[in-house]
Amino acid sequence: MFIRTYRLLLRPPWPEDAAAITACLADGVVARNTAQVPHPYGLEDAKAFIDRCEAAEPQPTFVILGREGDDAPLAGCIGLFRSPEAGAEAGAWELGYWIGKDWWGRGYATEAAKAVLELAFLGLRLPRVVAGHFIDNPASGRVLEKLGFTETGISKRHCLARNCDVDCRNVALTREAWLAHRAGQVEMHAA
Repeated sequence: MFIRTYRLLLRPPWPEDAAAITACLADGVVARNTAQVPHPYGLEDAKAFIDRCEAAEPQPTFVILGREGDDAPLAGCIGLFRSPEAGAEAGAWELGYWIGKDWWGRGYATEAAKAVLELAFLGLRLPRVVAGHFIDNPASGRVLEKLGFTETGISKRHCLARNCDVDCRNVALTREAWLAHRAGQVEMHAA
């Protein structure tokens, strides 16, 4: 499945993406903002990630490719997955993403997440999606707030890159709240 937004192309990760994924996640600053990315991160880690995406139950996972210039560089990854952690509501559908440091501040996470939430709520008809961000990563918190997520609590979540438990702000978004939030944004743009 491919999703095209105004500036991005979202598509499944392919084996030939391994080097670009490695280059983005080799930066410890990016890895430390995720729960499931180890640091250091190498080419074998990227290949294993791609293999898991191909072998797992259908869970929409996409690489984020920028379409603003002549090429389409890999800028990050986003997807929906079944949450393995109790603090993030085990078994719930969870939105997860990361953006390579070179692409921070461009709104790519918000734009990609809007498209994936549209897939979640309109395509897959999910009733609810959860997410979370480490307290010391307020930029990710702002992305989730812009999308309409609301806080459900604070918990500890293990971070592989830091090799410790970190305070995590848990959030959720229901289909009904997303539809209302989306309608409000359409009205704002129409005015």
